[in-house]
Amino acid sequence: MTLDDDELILYQSLFYQRIGLHLTREKKALLISRLTRRLTDLGVSSFREYHQRITAPGPIAAAELQYAIDLITTNETRFFRNPEHFGFLRETILPQRQQAHPFRVWSAACSSGEEAYSLAMVLNDVLGTAPWQVLGSDVSQRMLHKARRALYPMERCQLIPHEYLKRHCLRGQHEYAGQLLMDHTLREQVTFVQLNLTDLPETLGPFDLIFLRNVLIYFDLPTKTNVVKTVLRSLRPGGHLVLGLAESLQGLATSLENVAPAIYRKSGADGAAARRH
Repeated sequence: MTLDDDELILYQSLFYQRIGLHLTREKKALLISRLTRRLTDLGVSSFREYHQRITAPGPIAAAELQYAIDLITTNETRFFRNPEHFGFLRETILPQRQQAHPFRVWSAACSSGEEAYSLAMVLNDVLGTAPWQVLGSDVSQRMLHKARRALYPMERCQLIPHEYLKRHCLRGQHEYAGQLLMDHTLREQVTFVQLNLTDLPETLGPFDLIFLRNVLIYFDLPTKTNVVKTVLRSLRPGGHLVLGLAESLQGLATSLENVAPAIYRKSGADGAAARRH
């Protein structure tokens, strides 16, 4: 099945408008590979016809558009990805936290949940009985279903520290052999919701820590600027924003201080910045 230039423009415009995804011409092959099987399953003869189907009015078209978004978005993650970020949380952020309120963390673009559960394991270990909460969000309903299920292949769990494996992970038996399930007690403190980073609610937050890793690379500069601006609205003064190691806020006007690789701190209410570590 082929995708001509006019059809590519239709999909570029659609995904940009709906989720801010910047699909360059170089992504044409990726678009074809991820949607062709769905078109075949539905008996749709062309990408133009499928575009008409997912942009039609009504709930059926809306559900199919969500399915297309689930297919086109990239969902690469693993437990304790970039361990230095979790080390900074344990050694620097948590010891300096404000204790007047529960420590709240948002894993934005959480994919299938590994990042959110990694954060939860660290918080459980360091804070003990002190209150904390983790929110995981993603635009993909398919990924959120996996996150809520909290069942993962063993090979995806290799970076989980041994003591966390013993405390928080249940080894699958019988038909679940080769898989790990997050413990129910940990899952109770992690909530997953569908959120579009380009259209966030006003009332979200406030959070003490936001992980916004490996998602800004899929946006153009105007969308990236808007996303960072609205995300920071939900970050407490003195809170931290964590990006992917290949990302930065260069070219964006923010009042954040870079305190470690891909980690930024929002100025406190008095305008004081954190000292560098």
